[in-house]
Amino acid sequence: MRFPYPRRPPLVLGTRSLSISRPNSYVSASELKRAAQAKLDLVDSVNPFPRALVDSYNRRHDYLRISLTERCNLRCFYCMPEEGIQLSPNDKILTDEEIIRLSKLFVQSGVTKIRLTGGEPTVRKGLAGIIRSLNGLRSYGLKSIAMTSNGLALHRRLPGFIDNGLTHLNLSIDTLDPFKFEFMTKRPGLDAVLKTLNVALEYPGLHKIKLNVVVIKGLNDSEVLDFVEMTKDKPISVRFIEFMPFTGNKWNKYKMIPSSDLLEMISERQPSVVRLSDEVNDTARSWKIPGYRGEFGFISSMSDHFCSTCNRLRITSDGQIKVCLFDAKEVSLRDHMRNGASDLDLLHIVERAVGGKEEKHLHMENIDVVSNRPMILIGGPAILDPLSSSPVLSPRRSRNDYTLLKARLVPAKQPRLSRNFYSSTVRLSSLTHLDGQGRASMVDVSDKPPTKRSATAAGRIIIPERAYELINASYLDYRTASPMTEAEGKVLRKGDTLTIAQLAAIMGSKRTSDLIPLCHPIPLTNVKVNLSCEASQEPQGTWKYSVVCQATVTCEGKTGVEMEALTAVSVGLLTVWDMLKAVAGKEMMIGEIVVSAKSGGRSGDFVRKL
Repeated sequence: MRFPYPRRPPLVLGTRSLSISRPNSYVSASELKRAAQAKLDLVDSVNPFPRALVDSYNRRHDYLRISLTERCNLRCFYCMPEEGIQLSPNDKILTDEEIIRLSKLFVQSGVTKIRLTGGEPTVRKGLAGIIRSLNGLRSYGLKSIAMTSNGLALHRRLPGFIDNGLTHLNLSIDTLDPFKFEFMTKRPGLDAVLKTLNVALEYPGLHKIKLNVVVIKGLNDSEVLDFVEMTKDKPISVRFIEFMPFTGNKWNKYKMIPSSDLLEMISERQPSVVRLSDEVNDTARSWKIPGYRGEFGFISSMSDHFCSTCNRLRITSDGQIKVCLFDAKEVSLRDHMRNGASDLDLLHIVERAVGGKEEKHLHMENIDVVSNRPMILIGGPAILDPLSSSPVLSPRRSRNDYTLLKARLVPAKQPRLSRNFYSSTVRLSSLTHLDGQGRASMVDVSDKPPTKRSATAAGRIIIPERAYELINASYLDYRTASPMTEAEGKVLRKGDTLTIAQLAAIMGSKRTSDLIPLCHPIPLTNVKVNLSCEASQEPQGTWKYSVVCQATVTCEGKTGVEMEALTAVSVGLLTVWDMLKAVAGKEMMIGEIVVSAKSGGRSGDFVRKL
């Protein structure tokens, strides 16, 4: 097949020219291909770029992300699997020397920007020295050294990093609400992150400060406008990132909000917003409100991918090269280095890996989340515990993970109660106390017929032997008891511990709807509470002393009374603690609180085996 080819002057670049013979004004397809390749070769001769970092789609990779550690001091659910992850042994993690060797090799091959990630990079020892060594690569063509951090422990160290050569900083912060922050990260610390931001703004040595915000429907999407307002007085770039699927983060498309929807929301509030011109390889589409010092943008990896201009490569903390964030294929540069590979050998390995990069990643619903790593092990937002010595990291939950967020979501003057706890990823489809927009909502029981219902709960408080003796002595006149300390006398003067705890438990059950958000107020027909002391001998011969509290609550109503029974037990055990704290405040432990039986209602009866 032949194509019409109009006659044009020869291509001229500098002092060189290229002319193509065109008999009868036509060329063959093979000649056209050769001519195109000749043009590319000529351009490369004027502005050469090493072929090792150019893939088969002619994308040039001049941006390298290096993960320094798998560890972190947060546990963001979108980054770390709920069941935790298996950490790589320390001897499998790249050493400082190996990181610098690979960095130099990539910079000499065309990389101009290096970004340090984790885990959380600030938990790695010797970070300042790594930045300083990278700064020494500027003579080979490195132009910028960036870091992505959660900012939790950065504000004191940031000036030193800047002095050593750090030029760009991305702070991961998904909410401006301290309660949501603790819910999403399983740790408190929003104030520390904002303090890092303020420190960063004071140093002109940082060329760019960006905030990374992963937006999740029903959780933090209501704060998008608040983040945009931060750009009014601060010279920062806020980047809204679509929720992305990785192993174990329970991604689904209903939690992901397309960037186009967020832009529409912002435009309704700020109709004067204007689009900024982006660099060719920018992942974010940037916008600005006239008069504002900063800007904002969208990273639309799911709804509008930017694969055609991708210039990024990744090296994981255990030395694997990944050419695409969503591709499970990896090649170990670490193993080749430790087996004696030369720089030229490593460059050939990199060239083969880059050459195998796909044109684009799969559609968001088809991305491999089975064999691909979770985000924490690739090098993205921060997640793990730097102080843990365990090889397996589990996502410990804060004691207030769920109640903190629920309390913040309850609108004013609304009835309160929920018997369902939030899952760590907020499954809107399965939570009965959320409406379609993810807002707190009371369950409507108006159509349910009243039935007889009951629930029994039980719990235990472990106490020391002396406290056990005092409880039993409280039935006697303490003035005739054996000599005792002032603290022991104080305990007995308070009264009968078990009787007072019993009354407190009954009163607590009747106030459940005032204590638990979204709880229906229920007229109770009966509350029975029993507290008893137990002493048991352990297998090793020691004795264990405790007070057991059991509460049975009944009603004629449209919903169950499990929460009332649990509240009774909890208040009863807390009262025991208060009564005995003068002599046992540091030794007591409350636990084993469960619903042991229930009857009535649609879900049927059950008895828990204890």
